[in-house]
Amino acid sequence: MVQFRVEESADEEQGRWLWSVYASVFDDYANVETWYEKVWDTHRRRPGFRLACADAGDDIVGFAYGYTGRPGQWWTDNATRVLGPETASAWLGGHFEVVSVGVRPEARGRGIGRGLMQALTSELPHTKLLLMTTSDPSDPARRLYASDGWQVIGPGIGNDTVIMGKLPGGAPSA
Repeated sequence: MVQFRVEESADEEQGRWLWSVYASVFDDYANVETWYEKVWDTHRRRPGFRLACADAGDDIVGFAYGYTGRPGQWWTDNATRVLGPETASAWLGGHFEVVSVGVRPEARGRGIGRGLMQALTSELPHTKLLLMTTSDPSDPARRLYASDGWQVIGPGIGNDTVIMGKLPGGAPSA
């Protein structure tokens, strides 16, 4: 049985614990030290940081995290550039930015990603939620987000990506 929990802060030890899932899902950092230095340490200190974990007994099988997006942050500034002034003005700044969602390959297809997203985004004070994902509408993650009310609001940062948005309790608009 999988249990979901949400934490409003995280330390270095938690980052090292999450690394095993991160490394099994994403192939973008060679080791935990590099990921910790370039990503985790900065993200975990951001205002509004929130971490959802999916535990199966003593093992973590998935996680999702995000924080409050603001001008001056790499993602918000680059999303502003690619979305254009009107969409950026409507969506960016003070939004909750879903940064990373990962479920171990052997645990996929059991609703864990959906549970993580619900745990992560429920009861947030933010009026806008944003994430970036693949532009492929047949991708399982993209289908998950769409089935939960997320809509494409514009191109993503980089090739083959889109930015999706959601207004809690309402239908998104661009």
